[in-house]
Amino acid sequence: MFPYLVRRLLIAIPVLLGITVINFFLINLAPGNPVDMFIDPNMPAELLEARKERLGLNDPVIVQYVKWLGALLQGELGYSFSSYAPVAGLIGERIGPTLLLASASLLLGMLIAVPAGILSAVKQNTRFDYLMTGLSFIGTSIPQFFLGLSLIYIFAVQLRLLPTGGMRTLGGSGGTGDLIAHLILPVFVLGFVIAGKKVRYVRAAMLDVLGQDYLRTARAKGLHPFLVTNKHALRNALIPMITVFGSEIPLLLGGSILIEQIFQWPGIGQLTIQSVLSRDYPTLMGLNLTAACIVLTTNLLTDLLYSAADPRIRYQ
Repeated sequence: MFPYLVRRLLIAIPVLLGITVINFFLINLAPGNPVDMFIDPNMPAELLEARKERLGLNDPVIVQYVKWLGALLQGELGYSFSSYAPVAGLIGERIGPTLLLASASLLLGMLIAVPAGILSAVKQNTRFDYLMTGLSFIGTSIPQFFLGLSLIYIFAVQLRLLPTGGMRTLGGSGGTGDLIAHLILPVFVLGFVIAGKKVRYVRAAMLDVLGQDYLRTARAKGLHPFLVTNKHALRNALIPMITVFGSEIPLLLGGSILIEQIFQWPGIGQLTIQSVLSRDYPTLMGLNLTAACIVLTTNLLTDLLYSAADPRIRYQ
């Protein structure tokens, strides 16, 4: 196992380097620069040029990238152009809420998709199967922003049962119950979309396994249907399930940007929107690097889960 982890680390380093190169040049290809956000009609042109020089924006793009990479190798992500705060500190404050939102949404999606997909496969071509298929199409096709805004209008504006957004109630006690109340709507939106996309994958994986000869033999020997489905069939269908749920992590990070903006959730998604609008290059680079590290780590954990689900898989 250890040699495998070393090889993955050696592969991840050039991948991360390539991601930083692509992201840096794409960000700098955007029209305008951060100084444009501070333009005052009465500000002399020489002051604008002095600010560009101080931020290093007058250097060639390659020189800017080399300076940024040198700072990264020293453990620094630079300073925000808009708030002048350390980028590492800004991301550190926001990464926790985003991971909480993403993990809770993924867990909810799994808790819905896995049982629904298993029952849909067991009850193939029944009314329940058709109902689950229809709901999965709805979950796949409905826009996240529409679902989010609809739930805010119903449960927060009309019924006044849940908060409209944020992570804590201003002036409140800020306890666990308050946090859960703020989590319900955004987690349901993301979890419902995840479940809608994954129910049919789980159903297909289970149908493929349920048709195997060894399961027919187990049924013929009188083994209880619950054990046939949830012990033998489910264990052998875990590999494709792990794959599809593991691949959901990058999509979940991307989807949380919109959801965090709608629900005013103080995570890296909201920070990304603010950085894009203010053309805050250092913060955007730090966010892209953080997202890349999360995705690569998730891919590694997915591979390790393969060996846990199937003892026949060994990494040398």
